[in-house]
Amino acid sequence: MSDHTPSKDFWETHYAGMDASWAPNPNAALKRVVASETGMPGRALDLGCGHGADALWLAGQGWHVTAVDVSATAVARTTARAYEANLSGRVTAIVTDLGLETPKGTFDLVAASYFHTPLEIDRAAVLRRMADLVSPSGLLLIVDHASVAPWSWNQHGQVFPTPQQTLATLELDQSWTSVETAVSSRLAAGPDGETATVLENIIAVRRIT
Repeated sequence: MSDHTPSKDFWETHYAGMDASWAPNPNAALKRVVASETGMPGRALDLGCGHGADALWLAGQGWHVTAVDVSATAVARTTARAYEANLSGRVTAIVTDLGLETPKGTFDLVAASYFHTPLEIDRAAVLRRMADLVSPSGLLLIVDHASVAPWSWNQHGQVFPTPQQTLATLELDQSWTSVETAVSSRLAAGPDGETATVLENIIAVRRIT
């Protein structure tokens, strides 16, 4: 993979410029859906791991997590936090440009919390490739912006797709069943401790065969 792509450069600048001590809580929808819709912990793929909050929460619940991000800084922070939490044996963090590469293996959970980018990328095609990695009875969970917090880089009046529109772009066949398509709200915390209510699209689908 090239050392410099627009996606890699953007996200590396983004994470390198953020305070390394900022570690947001794991996504609330992820916690709720995993608790209610998955059985025994298995193998999870965390797309765009950021500071590692989702990956570390999953690992703490017994999941073995492959955490990927295009930013080397994000991957290094996730790896360091896993070590500090004595979870290194359950978290493998890898620099991966999902626009160009597909992780190897199959997973009982593929989690995409805010897998987004301001750059030109066929996001739906990437998510369809990630869906191919879900094992039978496994879950694909997408948590997206439906609104943004004041500190978000994404403040340009973007119109976010509905959960149903995102689900349609996945082009899933009859081997999948929808678990949830909904919009929920949560209180989000920013890098300086500020808070704001944000809306999230939640799309959860299960491979049944």
